[in-house]
Amino acid sequence: MGEPDANSDSDARAGSDSGARVDRSMITSPVQGRVLEVRVGPGDRVAKGMVLAVIESMKMHHDLVAPAAAMVMSVSIDVGAQISAGTNVMELRFVASIDEPEVTPTHVDLALIRDDLDRVLSRHRAGLDAGRPDAVRKVHSRGRRTARENVEDLIDDGSFIEYGPLVIAAQRRRRSEDDLIAHTPADGLIGGIATIGVDRVGPERARVVVMSYDYTVLAGTQGHQNHRKKDRLFELAERQRLPVVLFAEGGGGRPGDTDTTVVSGLDTMAFYLFGRLSGTVPLVGIASGRCFAGNAALLGCCDVIIATEDANIGMGGPAMISGGGLGEFAPEDIGPIDTQHANGVVDIRVADDAEAVDVARRYLTYFQDADATARGSAGTTTDSATTDSATTDSATTDGAANSAADQRDLRHLIPENRLQVYNVRAVVETLVDTDSHLELRAGFAPGMITSLARIDGRPVAILANDPAHLGGAIDTEGADKAARFLQMCDAHGLPVLFLCDTPGFMVGPASEAAAAVRHMSRLFVTGANLSVPCATVILRKAYGLGAQAMAAGSFKAPEFVVAWPTGELGGMGLEGAVRLGFRAELDAERDAEARQRLFDSMVELAYTNGRAANVAAQFEIDDVIDPADTRRWIITALLGTSTGRTAASRRRPNIDTW
Repeated sequence: MGEPDANSDSDARAGSDSGARVDRSMITSPVQGRVLEVRVGPGDRVAKGMVLAVIESMKMHHDLVAPAAAMVMSVSIDVGAQISAGTNVMELRFVASIDEPEVTPTHVDLALIRDDLDRVLSRHRAGLDAGRPDAVRKVHSRGRRTARENVEDLIDDGSFIEYGPLVIAAQRRRRSEDDLIAHTPADGLIGGIATIGVDRVGPERARVVVMSYDYTVLAGTQGHQNHRKKDRLFELAERQRLPVVLFAEGGGGRPGDTDTTVVSGLDTMAFYLFGRLSGTVPLVGIASGRCFAGNAALLGCCDVIIATEDANIGMGGPAMISGGGLGEFAPEDIGPIDTQHANGVVDIRVADDAEAVDVARRYLTYFQDADATARGSAGTTTDSATTDSATTDSATTDGAANSAADQRDLRHLIPENRLQVYNVRAVVETLVDTDSHLELRAGFAPGMITSLARIDGRPVAILANDPAHLGGAIDTEGADKAARFLQMCDAHGLPVLFLCDTPGFMVGPASEAAAAVRHMSRLFVTGANLSVPCATVILRKAYGLGAQAMAAGSFKAPEFVVAWPTGELGGMGLEGAVRLGFRAELDAERDAEARQRLFDSMVELAYTNGRAANVAAQFEIDDVIDPADTRRWIITALLGTSTGRTAASRRRPNIDTW
């Protein structure tokens, strides 16, 4: 805009010096450029704010406007002239009358949608569910929810910022743009950043990357453009340390894209980038319907896999199997939920999309809270229970939010008969905060229970032996399940509570044929390298190498190792120890009945010697406690420490997703 020139004529300067109104002013060009328009001429009266001329500079139009009501005295430029910044354009004489009209600002209708904006909004609407009624009806007819409905249910209302919603499939050489816009919105991948639980944890820790393949678009296949979108979002997740929730339904790689130079596609970065995220941020995978090939590969990289009853998961779908000459199979025959739950691929089995979303949201809370603890933002309230819990429920003193069952129930959950099986899940449910227990991989390796829970409102990982399976012995699958779980907990800062009731590692020819040495030793390597604090509570049996594995490798490694009164400990199972250590004495007794009585007496002696109280007297464990006092130990000596914890943002080794 032109302003009164500081170098105007002497009369103007004199008038200014005397405090009178400036009568004349030279309007100058603020930029170098070409005169595009001259809208006034000598003798014209102009109002304040009126455009006098237009200068084009660097392809932009600059208006020169009247600084006040005035008369044009002279014009010094012509249309088309090339001028420099500071060039005199015209001279004005200001009009003293206060009645001179001014140019009033144009009223802006804030509700008006301009044509340029309307075109963009229409393109966005075309890819939403409301713009695709036929595709939505088809999904709903199968009792399913659309990809966008799942995303909206997962996140906080209105928090989703979508990346690449206007992208379409790279198939312009074979299809019209209108067809691609109508039938390939977002190239089959809905992705962006949102918040989950912002009211509970605040905006910083609530942020997540959410991605969902859309099966209504080319069967949720991985196209050229949605690979690029994945890469973009995976890089953002790593840079900003954001958890990722992936809805993985889809058929894998897509061979039909034409607008690329791709030959093999093996230089795709998505699997590398997503694999790098393992151990850096929590990765949650959700499978419903058909999930094959590349989609399944991404799913398998996740820390936890949640799958619905109608899920089929496989590293190859029917076309790939048939193409390899391996036979003809229906999609429903490949990796059904019963198979994938039993073999450990699926961590949590759910009924439908709604429950999958609910579990995913709940699962993330444990890691959001763990992050808060690592940052030192967790509360410092403690459980005020005393050792005498007979009249005080130790779990309810912190308020309803952190309430738990009456801890005195723990005194009665382990039978006095040392050979009687019991329900270890009841122990876990009673010990932790009410409704806070979430078991992972329940269908696989049933002798080892892996769970997330809260105690005193703080997240904790629980690894427990189940005496109902092999007497609690740790087999090869159980060892792998436990090691993988420990890696995940360590990567994301969850303290670990071991609930030990094991006669040791499973032995015998069948176990060795399953590579027991390699799998079981993995537990020692993983436990010895934990950076999070851990603790061990011995519920009943704690024998041999298996018991040491349930204490990160040694009873002196955890923050504490305590036993309940039912605890019994030894270098190996009592019966085996007697037969091995007293073989000569037993062989010397010729009478079978007498030999059995001798054996029973030796076992009883060994049991007496290995009672938890006797072991504690030698300070091989830290104490034998009232079961009702377990929460106080955990809160004070495990959750109250940050021993070994690194910064929350440190990248930990990748999680083994075997």
